[in-house]
Amino acid sequence: MTHFSVTHGYGVAHGGFHRGDVYDPECSARDVLELIGSKWVLLILPLLAAGPLRNAALQRRVGGISQKMLAQTLRALERNGLVARTRGEDGRRIAVSYALTPLGASLWQALAALDRWAEHHFVELDRAREAYDLSRADGDGGKAGGAA
Repeated sequence: MTHFSVTHGYGVAHGGFHRGDVYDPECSARDVLELIGSKWVLLILPLLAAGPLRNAALQRRVGGISQKMLAQTLRALERNGLVARTRGEDGRRIAVSYALTPLGASLWQALAALDRWAEHHFVELDRAREAYDLSRADGDGGKAGGAA
């Protein structure tokens, strides 16, 4: 048995498959949740779902992302098997492009509804944040009538 199979519950006794439990602090599924909870991942995946892109094209399309953050995010996606990095020739130079793997495409299918939800409800969310901030800015914590 490997360390992975012992620590993650894989093996013959489990039929070779173990369903994760994100509420278990030892479950590595939490790492996946941390990764996909990143706003950069949520912005990069749909772009790659449309087809492979080079680094510069990704940076142009994802407004506000630094080259360093883009590289870190792509590296994390590649490490987790969600994105494939491909090197090829482009005239006189080597061109690197990124594409979703089948696993990454399946994740994108699961997250597409979240993307649509955010696009549909952003105005309501903006209003809710403004109302919350105003209620806190009046100095009484949102309680009518001020201090008791």
